Amino acid sequence: MIPQLNKYELKFPHANEANSDGIVAWGGDLNPSRLVKAYMSGIFPWYSKGDPIIWWSPNPRLIMELDDFKLSRSLKKSMKKFNYKFDTNFEEVIKKCGTKDRNDQLGTWIQKDIIEAYTNLHGMGIVHSVESYQDDKLVGGLYGVVVGKLFCGESMFADVNDASKSAYAILIKHLKKWGYDFIDCQVPTEHLKSLGAKEVKRDYFLNRLNKINIDKIEHFWEIDNSLIK
Repeated sequence: MIPQLNKYELKFPHANEANSDGIVAWGGDLNPSRLVKAYMSGIFPWYSKGDPIIWWSPNPRLIMELDDFKLSRSLKKSMKKFNYKFDTNFEEVIKKCGTKDRNDQLGTWIQKDIIEAYTNLHGMGIVHSVESYQDDKLVGGLYGVVVGKLFCGESMFADVNDASKSAYAILIKHLKKWGYDFIDCQVPTEHLKSLGAKEVKRDYFLNRLNKINIDKIEHFWEIDNSLIK
């Protein structure tokens, strides 16, 4: 039986207690302390409209080693079409991510309560967005949660071809400079695998995560123009 969380207690079952589908628990709420606790434990919320909050720790887990990112010639060329910013239009990024159909995901899971919760975390400096622009118009981007030296990618969108991939490439360049370890891509998708992400066992992921939590990185999320070439 999948355990129900007590919303008055910030406590999760261990991620390895997830069922065969990767579900750890259900219920609780999306307050900032619970969300931070979840990500530090290798757990994240993911659920459809009308369902209770469902907390996941899938096995296998998809991760991106920063040196494994595949920057193709065509993508490198596309990157020159865009201007990039961090954290200037977070709410529009997350809302646009919520409007995109996903063939290999649960669909429109980015609902009002998710938008409010992650916007709060963004205001606390825990969640960040990477944005691609053309003629001052937001055309693509992504957002994710920072845990120590780990970036937990949540979602991305593109209104123009390669706009999200280009934002992803810009993110990886900055994460490497800042000393991050890897990106948690959470659930395996063919799109991210095509960019170099790989599936790993949950135990491997949790061991990496436990080491990361010890460290903290001090930096500002500002674009380094020398990395945009």
